[in-house]
Amino acid sequence: MGTVVAVANQKGGVAKTTTVAALAAVLAERGRKVAVIDLDPQGALTWSLGVEGDGLALSVGDVLLGRCEVSDALLDADGVQLVPARSDLVNAEVELATSDRPETALRSALTGMRDRFHWILIDCPPSLGVLTQNALVAADEVIIPLQCEALGLRSAEHVVAAVRDVQRCSNADLRIRGVIPTMYDKRAYHPREVLRRAREELGLPVLAPPVPRSVRVAEAPDLAMSLLVHAGASKPAKAYRALAKELDRSRRRSSNQGTRSSKGNGRAKK
Repeated sequence: MGTVVAVANQKGGVAKTTTVAALAAVLAERGRKVAVIDLDPQGALTWSLGVEGDGLALSVGDVLLGRCEVSDALLDADGVQLVPARSDLVNAEVELATSDRPETALRSALTGMRDRFHWILIDCPPSLGVLTQNALVAADEVIIPLQCEALGLRSAEHVVAAVRDVQRCSNADLRIRGVIPTMYDKRAYHPREVLRRAREELGLPVLAPPVPRSVRVAEAPDLAMSLLVHAGASKPAKAYRALAKELDRSRRRSSNQGTRSSKGNGRAKK
């Protein structure tokens, strides 16, 4: 059973798309079957993987509105499977909002997809509207890219509140994996203070290592490339490699523990 991860923050410009693309690329390098879902009407993830979304017949908007299956919209892009976004996703969002249980459309669509992939990563829009709600309801875990400044911390707090609402109403098993510090400057005091507050005031795990500030991160999507393709030897790319490896190891440990527990329960019943 695959793990579904929503990468979410209502603040724009915090490297959500870069985080999804980089983690997906590393996980694919490790031999995992990876799918990524672009839930942002701006289509930055689709573009960064070299796909022109508006030229496609099918996209994530069609999936959410039940016009096609997820498998019909999947494309191969840089070694991962992509459910792309078109700019008309904003219209689909409006239509979806008027439907019954609009927040459950993605979860329903992914039912048959979990067995095909080890990881499904969702790039959320910079808002906490119905598209992000769909991601949270469908997800097992949430990762919050955190720009280490006061406004970034405030945005993370809003994501935490949204997660709690979803846990109460729609997805009790949803958990926050942690924050990934992005655009991090280790020489400055303020970023360290923001991370301390994230841990102590919001109770958020801080995933290591932090992703350092670099112009390479901003350049990659503009060139329609993932960070690992554009600057694979850069410090941010190395940080994402370490983060992805730890996520994958953690998933495998959890899977192995679950298998041993099931076997133990089976023996106890005899």
